[in-house]
Amino acid sequence: MTSMRARAASPTARLVKNPAVSPLFVARLFSSAGVGFGQVALLWGVKGLGYSPGAISIVLACKAAPALLILAGGIIGDRFKRHHVLAAAEILACLTWSALGICFLVGNAPLPLLCALALLSGIATALFLPTIRSVIADLLDDGDRQTGNALISKADSAGLLIGLSSSGLVITLVGPGWAAGAKGLLCAISALLITRLRTERRQSGRSRAFADLRTGWRHFTGHRWVWVMTLQFTVVIIAVACFTEIIGPLHLSRRNGGAGAWGIIAACEALGALIGAFAGARWKPRRPVLVATMLPASAAIPMVFLGGGARWELVAAAMLIPGMCQAVYYVFWTTELQKTFPGEALARVNSWGIVGSFSLTPIALLLAGPMVETIGTRAAAFGVGAGVVAATALALSVVASSQPALRTGVESPVKLVGSL
Repeated sequence: MTSMRARAASPTARLVKNPAVSPLFVARLFSSAGVGFGQVALLWGVKGLGYSPGAISIVLACKAAPALLILAGGIIGDRFKRHHVLAAAEILACLTWSALGICFLVGNAPLPLLCALALLSGIATALFLPTIRSVIADLLDDGDRQTGNALISKADSAGLLIGLSSSGLVITLVGPGWAAGAKGLLCAISALLITRLRTERRQSGRSRAFADLRTGWRHFTGHRWVWVMTLQFTVVIIAVACFTEIIGPLHLSRRNGGAGAWGIIAACEALGALIGAFAGARWKPRRPVLVATMLPASAAIPMVFLGGGARWELVAAAMLIPGMCQAVYYVFWTTELQKTFPGEALARVNSWGIVGSFSLTPIALLLAGPMVETIGTRAAAFGVGAGVVAATALALSVVASSQPALRTGVESPVKLVGSL
């Protein structure tokens, strides 16, 4: 039994010890911890400056606004060395969040300045996201990519757990300015670690940006399951953004709990994601795409709990479930994309996959603040939860009939639980 477990763990241990890829996993741990600090610090920092929910919505919408730059980020991620792109994005995030921390510490910042800094943070994200989902294809062979993607998911989840569980306490004790500054510092550490990676340029010649976009679009639309799941993903991400950025924090700020309670709720999602990352590394279903299509429905569970007036402790417990499901989803989705598309087009395919949600999220966030003021947080939570369930049902009906079974190994989740 012990030798079997050792053999099962060997691929993960081998990648963790591999100097060609291990700096990436450590960098994701630090950077994701920073995301946890920033997620809680921004809303409470802007709220602490005396701004209304409507103004908070504007700042958060600016942070999500650089949507079309996701496509540019995909082009850049395919044209240049991907570890250079990732490091540049982290440096920009470091400077932006350090400036936000100063604003919160001073205690007096005009709304246009906060919006401008939030916009720069969104630009860093637009550069980062398509590339981080593609860089594993540069660093690992086909046989190791699912394990590598799972390790990234584990590092992301562990970092978020640390950041989110600490951020509420930091904000309560010393204020959101220090939490925002912590994110800036952690992004700087991540950038230094990423510079230790070595990736090659995927494109050898010069090409036009629009030609690159068209090529990526042809790859993206050439597989029905890809664009159907992307539409589902768009609806789910918009709903989750409204819930985690506006509805949930405002609900807790108006009742018992506050920043500390919301930090614990968000940390529970990260804890669930850490557990789910282990499942994503080991579970090899026959139809991974179909399984991945079903998983986002779990995001509606904490929304329904909050809408039903449950105590924040129950909402925190409910957040474990979508956390686990989102980690498994990430591993299956990224691995299937890496199997399906050529490496030189991966960043552009990923950019087309997320541009829709990033385009519409700013609009949704702008509407979420006034919506909460009009109908209340509980009704708003029910509304976004219903959107998640409807989108998943529609996507599942299409993918189930169009995506063939991929015979890749163990199907039963019962066997998976036994192996853990």
